[in-house]
Amino acid sequence: MLNWLGYLIFILSVAMAAGGVVLSSRLRNRYHHEIFSTLIYFQVFIFTFGFYGIWGQVVIKAFLSTYISTEQLVRFSDISRLLGLPFLVFAWLMLLQFSFGISGRKNSNWFVLVFLLLNFSIIILVGYFIAKTTALKPLSLLRYYFISMHFLYSVLSSLLILFPGKGKPIIHDYDSKRIGSGILVIMVSQCIPLLFYSSQPYVAIIFTFAFFAGNTFLPIYLNYGTLFTVFTSVPDKNISFEDFCKKFEVSPRETDIVREICNGLSNKEISEKLFISLQTVKDHTHRIYTKINVKSRVQLIYLVKEHKIL
Repeated sequence: MLNWLGYLIFILSVAMAAGGVVLSSRLRNRYHHEIFSTLIYFQVFIFTFGFYGIWGQVVIKAFLSTYISTEQLVRFSDISRLLGLPFLVFAWLMLLQFSFGISGRKNSNWFVLVFLLLNFSIIILVGYFIAKTTALKPLSLLRYYFISMHFLYSVLSSLLILFPGKGKPIIHDYDSKRIGSGILVIMVSQCIPLLFYSSQPYVAIIFTFAFFAGNTFLPIYLNYGTLFTVFTSVPDKNISFEDFCKKFEVSPRETDIVREICNGLSNKEISEKLFISLQTVKDHTHRIYTKINVKSRVQLIYLVKEHKIL
């Protein structure tokens, strides 16, 4: 049972990693913005660590356990985990770079240099303790390293997104709250299993699933849930509602539907008020979303209210 569950999680890991990279590439090809190149790099580095640092240990134990002693196997696993940490460092750097960019901030080259120097110094220090100390098991030391650093950079990324800088953010406040909160929730879901892990296979499976699933959150949400203000041809604030609709080439009938959506009416209520079929309302609504570049009525209402056009 455990083996089959492991096979299933591995297949899901491959699928989620491939899906995350593909969705990130779709964003870059659609919008041609450097922030999505950063997102791709984050996906590549974090999933490389996932397969090297997590699934690589499974491969090592499966193929080398019959050829080398248990002590040598443990030592080899510890060294391979340590060598996988640079992928994790670059993934965290890309996450921070992404958070800077999407919140409208700019960071200097000094930030990248200081970040890399600090983190590789920590990795060298961790390697020194693994080689010299016997008071703490290497696996426990690496586990605490991941939890503490992942907590630190996830919180920092979340704060950068939740509290935008003086520049123009790429996303609305509505999406900033969701993405910032989502990063924190994912961090917690990944760290909690590690806090209780020693050698239990089921806990390892839970962590592995949370790791790969959690790191697909950003490309999935950005593809299907976000309104990108920098790519939306938004008119000036305080214009009339009619001018707003003309700006996006919304027809008179669609304009009526936009107005009723902003008044809080459901599709069924709109169909009854305007004396049109429910399917016609749905068809018009879909075209409205496409023209205005939103993905839901919540985003549509937010956009209208933000620009004070009602």
